[in-house]
Amino acid sequence: MSDEKQVMGLFERYLSLWVGLCIALGIGLGLAAPQAFQTLAKWEYAKVNLVVAILIWVMIYPMMVQIDFASLKEITKKPKGILLTLLVNWLIKPFTMAFLAWLFFIKIYPVYFELPNARDYIAGMILLGVAPCTAMVFVWSTLTKGDSVYTLVQVSINDLIMVFAFAPIAAFLLGVSSVTVPWNTLILSVVLYVVIPLVFGYLTRRFLLADNEQRVEAFTGKIKPYSILGLLGTVVILFGFQANVIVAKPLIIILIAIPLLIQSYGIFIVSYASSYWLKIPHNIAAPASMIGTSNFFELAVAVAISLFGLNSGAALATVVGVLVEVPVMLSLVALANRTRHWFDKE
Repeated sequence: MSDEKQVMGLFERYLSLWVGLCIALGIGLGLAAPQAFQTLAKWEYAKVNLVVAILIWVMIYPMMVQIDFASLKEITKKPKGILLTLLVNWLIKPFTMAFLAWLFFIKIYPVYFELPNARDYIAGMILLGVAPCTAMVFVWSTLTKGDSVYTLVQVSINDLIMVFAFAPIAAFLLGVSSVTVPWNTLILSVVLYVVIPLVFGYLTRRFLLADNEQRVEAFTGKIKPYSILGLLGTVVILFGFQANVIVAKPLIIILIAIPLLIQSYGIFIVSYASSYWLKIPHNIAAPASMIGTSNFFELAVAVAISLFGLNSGAALATVVGVLVEVPVMLSLVALANRTRHWFDKE
């Protein structure tokens, strides 16, 4: 076995452990050197942190090199996965998130806790529910051995629909007259997380294919460990940014996390079970279920800050969404990989 495969095997086999250690490291560094993380947090444009953007780019680029663009024409022959993703993302997920937020913060929690900012927390969770993931889905797709071409098409269609559907659905569920979409955040995120790595991946693949197919496989095998390193670096940075909030408000973070966890696992179960029932292949079913489960947190955070303020409960709720996403998604990756035989059997 090559050194690259050994490294990647070690990373993937104990990925949950590495992420747990990086969460602890991020919190520890954030508490020990808060000024350093405050400086890093200022390196942003249009609410997109440039350090996180680079790390996510490192994660995604190896996957983009693997995309065979000649296979795009085959996508129309397998529409079930795309239709399921669109149904879950836009007709189910926003409304179940709104219901769970209302159920916990209006009906259940007030019996035990005094929560003056309850409606702010609800608003933040709704914004998370209306923003399906763009970037990290490529990571989850790769970890579940998903169809990279199909995942690209699913993400691209979701981004296109988000341009038209995000604002009206968010405004309806928030009960406000309108929601101003931060177009600079939306466009910059899509360009950074999809367009740029896709273009570089395409050019790299074309250059390597000019020689032979084996060069592509050798190159992707060599750079694949950097994808996991990018993920771990992102975890350290995100938890470092929020270390003081985690320590200062542990109870409210737990209270917000509970409905978010129920939403995440519930949406995944609905999508995954539907995929099995519809006889969708596992390499399409797993990424399709992941897209509906994870969130476009940059967009949700930006809108929460613009509507309710930087220190609002809504902004805090979107941040909690960021913090729970990686551990939750890794657990779902493990579940999808362990149940692959259910789909292969079919």
